[in-house]
Amino acid sequence: MADVLFKGTPAHTNGNLPAVGSKAPDFKLIAGDLSEVSLANYKGKKKLLSIAHSLDTGTCASATKRFNEFAKGRSDVVVLVVSCDLPFAQGRFCSSESISNVVTLSMMRDRKFAEDYGVLLLDSPIAGLSARATLVLDENDTVLYTQLGPELTVEPEYDAALAALK
Repeated sequence: MADVLFKGTPAHTNGNLPAVGSKAPDFKLIAGDLSEVSLANYKGKKKLLSIAHSLDTGTCASATKRFNEFAKGRSDVVVLVVSCDLPFAQGRFCSSESISNVVTLSMMRDRKFAEDYGVLLLDSPIAGLSARATLVLDENDTVLYTQLGPELTVEPEYDAALAALK
């Protein structure tokens, strides 16, 4: 269990992020066309996972915009933005913000991804959603970098995450 803050109030996750050097847990998440995707869909690419509780929050929206700019023109890296939002809401957000360089994936069918990655919030006003986290995986899905947002309303450490991709 990890301790985080939500607007200064303690909140707890169901576990811990996968350890650096470990193999990332596989997942089944929902893409914008309602198809199911897994890590195998991104085989051979480095992956930046930006885990968000909702793109309808300022911090998660800002992180998605920033990682979208980073991903522009990068064919060796895929940025996966994973949230609890419905794929339709993710699509509207990306369309309205002109975001086209990240892949949004939804936990709409279950929270197994959040459980397996240790980010499922057990308490706080947004219990049942995920804590904000950033992970970098290599081409073989080995975890190179992790950051669990200590305060859910604070943006990720962009420079550290992006440096892990080099």
